[in-house]
Amino acid sequence: MKLEEFKAGTHKQQYQYKSFSPQPINKNWIWLDPSINVLLEKATQSLGELNAFSIIVPNVDLFIKMHIVKEANTSSRIEGTKTKMDEAVMAKEDILPERRDDWQEVYNYIKAINQSIEELETLPLSSRLLCNTHKILMSSVRGEHKTPGEFRKSQNWIGGSGLSDAVFIPPGHDEINDLMSDLENFWHAPDIQVPHLIKIALSHYQFETIHPFLDGNGRIGRLMITLYLVNFGLLKQPTLYLSDFFERNRASYYDALSHGHDEDDIIHWIKFFLQAVIEIAGKSIDTFNKILILKNETDILSTKLRSRADNVRRVIELFYQTPFLHVKDISKSLSITDRSIRNIVNDLMKEGMIVETTGTSRNRLYLFKKYFSLF
Repeated sequence: MKLEEFKAGTHKQQYQYKSFSPQPINKNWIWLDPSINVLLEKATQSLGELNAFSIIVPNVDLFIKMHIVKEANTSSRIEGTKTKMDEAVMAKEDILPERRDDWQEVYNYIKAINQSIEELETLPLSSRLLCNTHKILMSSVRGEHKTPGEFRKSQNWIGGSGLSDAVFIPPGHDEINDLMSDLENFWHAPDIQVPHLIKIALSHYQFETIHPFLDGNGRIGRLMITLYLVNFGLLKQPTLYLSDFFERNRASYYDALSHGHDEDDIIHWIKFFLQAVIEIAGKSIDTFNKILILKNETDILSTKLRSRADNVRRVIELFYQTPFLHVKDISKSLSITDRSIRNIVNDLMKEGMIVETTGTSRNRLYLFKKYFSLF
């Protein structure tokens, strides 16, 4: 099937509105547009270079944590949360009470990402995995009453205040199981010979068109991109997240998706998607380069402090995991006296590695500024 001949689907008359029923996508797709080949080659090369970094960077799991926090915060912001990046890496008790609801949504997303990546070791990318992830995402937040972890049993809509003025109405709930089965077959069918990045682009478009959950579809759909990359071995570690590109180009993101079902133009979306992969992979590579430089800098610093070198390394490693820390946080994690911790913290402040953020004399909160600024 040629992408140039893509037919998105049909509108189906319901009681007082028309829903959109997308065509199945489990097909062998080809294309004539040579610009797709050029973008696909660049995106594949960038992805390979990023994958190499995730293999050679020591203790890469430490640094992936911040990638995940940034993705959770950015993807949630697309959906309307107001949590800032510094708040996203703080503990709940350090967040103002009136901002904790938004913080909880970001925290849930971090938890959902980590859990889904771990589940990939025993459960392949599937509707079941996405439902498990959705259940974590929607727990104890504003969407907790919208059947977390289950495909919807009622009609939803996008834009507008209701079905009467909606911008887009996805398929009826009775179509979801068949459409998601088709999508799952598209991922795993051995006879489908389509490059993975084209598959992911088509899959994200199709998932957002189906909108299988009552809430949280955007976040799950964007996370699905990374899960696919890890599931099929394109990335050894979950290091690519496209929400930053989508958030900065939000109008173009929604426009590119809507081109598919409004104008049968899936090529516009695929080009947008591949450009996102190229740009974000490049930025992630640049970030890893800067992390390696900073890691070398902190290693030299800890060695320079001689007698305290081992403890300094341990404290810095803790800051890599959580860039905002109280002395009590360090004390709980490491068997070091509070006095020694304060001496190390003062040394790191003198070297410009960390800064104190509260301006108070008690319960002071320190930020690993040189690391945090990379994200």
